Amino acid sequence: MSLGQLPKWRYFHVTIIFLVLLSLLLGSFLNTQVSLLVPLFSGQESFHPVTNIMFLKTHKTASSTVMNILYRFAEKRNLTVALPVGHLFHLGYPWMFLTKYVEGFKILNGTFNVMCNHLRFNPTEVQKVMPNNTFYFSILRNPIFQLESSFVYYKGYSPAFRKTKSLNEFLLSPLRYYNESPSIRNMHAKNNMWFDFGYDNNRSGRDYVQGVIEEIQQHFQLILISEYFDESMVLLRSTLHWDLDDVVYFKLNSRSENTIQNLTKENQERVKEWCALDWELYQHFNRTFWQKIREVVGLQRLPKEVALLRARQRELMDVCIQDGKAKNKTQIKDVKLRPYQSGKASILGYNLKQNLDNDTMTMCQRMVMPELQYMAHLYSQQFPEKPPKKVRMQ
Repeated sequence: MSLGQLPKWRYFHVTIIFLVLLSLLLGSFLNTQVSLLVPLFSGQESFHPVTNIMFLKTHKTASSTVMNILYRFAEKRNLTVALPVGHLFHLGYPWMFLTKYVEGFKILNGTFNVMCNHLRFNPTEVQKVMPNNTFYFSILRNPIFQLESSFVYYKGYSPAFRKTKSLNEFLLSPLRYYNESPSIRNMHAKNNMWFDFGYDNNRSGRDYVQGVIEEIQQHFQLILISEYFDESMVLLRSTLHWDLDDVVYFKLNSRSENTIQNLTKENQERVKEWCALDWELYQHFNRTFWQKIREVVGLQRLPKEVALLRARQRELMDVCIQDGKAKNKTQIKDVKLRPYQSGKASILGYNLKQNLDNDTMTMCQRMVMPELQYMAHLYSQQFPEKPPKKVRMQ
C-alpha cells in the first residue's frame, strides 16, 4: 500500500511521527551549535580558577582577612607567593615598591603567582614580578572608620598622633599635629588609602583626583568594599571562579570593642574634609562595586550567595573554634596563634578545639593563623634552604 493509499488517521499518525523526529534532529543540531559557540563568547578559560593574583593590601580595611584567604589559596594549590626580602613583613612600605623588596626575585622571577603583602603600589615594578595575565584587586573602607582604626593601631608610630589623647582631639585641629611632624610615617594620619595606591596624599584639585581615579581603574579590575565584606567575597569568588571554601573566612586582626573610639557627628564630617582624597576614592569605588555586583552576581542571586557563605562560615566555626568566638591575647593558649599587638589596639585571636583529626586541624590552623606566623610558614615552604627566622615588622 503506498503512502497515498493510507487511511487518513494513519496518515495523520505518520505526519506526527515525522514532525517529532524532525524536531529532535533540529534540537540536537541547535544544541550542538550553541555548545560550540559558548566558549567563543565566554572565553576558553572562563571556568578555570584564576591563579595569578595581585592584591593591594590597604591599611585598616579588613585586608588581613583577605590576605589569609590568598595565603590559603596559594598553599592549597602549591602557588608561589612574592614574599618580602629578609623576613620583613612589608614589601618596602612605605617606600614605593621595587623588585628588590621581593625575596628570591632574581631566582624566581616569572614564577610568582600571588602578591598580597603591604606595599606602596608602583605598577611598572609590580608588573616585573607578576605574570601578564595577573588579576589586580584591592579593598577600601569608609575613611571615617579607617582613620579611627589607624589612630588606635598607629598612635605610637605616626608622629601626628603621638601628642593627642584621642582622634576627636586630633580632628579639632589636625594641622597642628600633622604639620609639626612632617614625616613619611604620617601617611597613616591622612588619606592613607590614597597613599597606598602610590599617590601623593597631600595634594588636591578636581583634575588631579579624577585623573588618579581613572588610573586606578586602569590598573585594577576590581575594588572591594570592607563594609560589605561578605558581598565582596561573593563577588570575588564569582569573578575568579573559585570554590566556596576558597573565600570562607574567620575575621582576623580585629580588635576588641573597648578600644574603639566613637567620633562625634561633627568630627565624622571633619574626617571627610581632612581625608578628602580617600573620601572621593571610597565614594567612587563604592558605586563601581555595586555595578560589578549587578553585572557578575546579580542582585537577586546575591542574598542566596551571601547566605551560603555565612552558613559555611558558621559550620566551620563550629568545627574549629573553641567557644565559637574570638579571644583577647591573654586568653589564647597556643602561642603560635597569638596575633601581633599594635599600638593601643587589643588584637583578637582564636583557640582551636582539641582532638581534631590531622587534616581538620591543619585546615583550622590555617584559617586562624596570624599574618606573621603564616608568612614564616610560607618562607619555610618556599625557601627551605634558608634558616628559619621570625618575620619582622620593620
